[in-house]
Amino acid sequence: MLWRRSLLAPLAALTLVLSVSAGAGTASASAPTGTAAATPGPPAASSAGDFGAPGPYATAVEVGAITTLYYPRDIADSDRRHPVIVWGNGTNGTPLAYRDLLLHWASQGFIVAAANTPQSNLGISMRAGIDMLTRRNADPGSIFLHRVDLEHIGASGHSQGGAAAIVVGADPRIDAILPIQPGPLADINAVHVPALLLAGQKDSIVFPFLVKAFYNAADHIPAVYGELRGADHFTVVGDPGPFAAPTTAWFRAHLMGDRTARTQFFGTGCGICADTATWSDVRRNALALSVPAATP
Repeated sequence: MLWRRSLLAPLAALTLVLSVSAGAGTASASAPTGTAAATPGPPAASSAGDFGAPGPYATAVEVGAITTLYYPRDIADSDRRHPVIVWGNGTNGTPLAYRDLLLHWASQGFIVAAANTPQSNLGISMRAGIDMLTRRNADPGSIFLHRVDLEHIGASGHSQGGAAAIVVGADPRIDAILPIQPGPLADINAVHVPALLLAGQKDSIVFPFLVKAFYNAADHIPAVYGELRGADHFTVVGDPGPFAAPTTAWFRAHLMGDRTARTQFFGTGCGICADTATWSDVRRNALALSVPAATP
């Protein structure tokens, strides 16, 4: 299949020019300075609802053997629990290739557990990221002690990792999925949470019709299909460009209860539906059309 073309060459070239350190901070090995109970809830929103703009948090990175974490740098002193996004890479890819997008989510208040594996389709390492954060959330010596919102977890990934996000979407711990240009080796019928399926108008590896096939099969869940105008298969690699805002809004809507973010996808004022400059095709199935823009 065309989607199996290796991402190794472009990702290897990108790795040479990307630094492994986070732009706004680096991981801390110190024990948490604040251990008071934290509560779930949305942190400060992007400026004027611009979900493509950097969020309010400085960020840090922790590279582990199985999982790389991107997270708010001062999480130990946070007054809230932070939702989780698990991430799967494209074929032969690493989290470093998607660093800008994953740091963007961390700046918005998410803890991103990115699987290091270059072969993510089964979603095993993505699930391991949830298990690891569950342990860290209960560890008195961890900066993540009582700061992980394990009740709100999303799954995302690109290409083969997009298929993995669908696979992991069957896990009962997952609350929403966001497959980006997903490869075909997944069964969306096993998913029971809302899905935003993203395609690139000029993608010649995972053609838009392959992503639409997932959307068409997802008639049992609220599903939204979005095709980014002019995007090819590697637009999301490095600077995520047009992918940053909608992916952030989707996860803020479903994992943080952000009402402004919900209006980008639901209700009669659906923001992405009206933005024809960014989107070449937007579709919402019957269940998505029935979701109100405002939370009950």
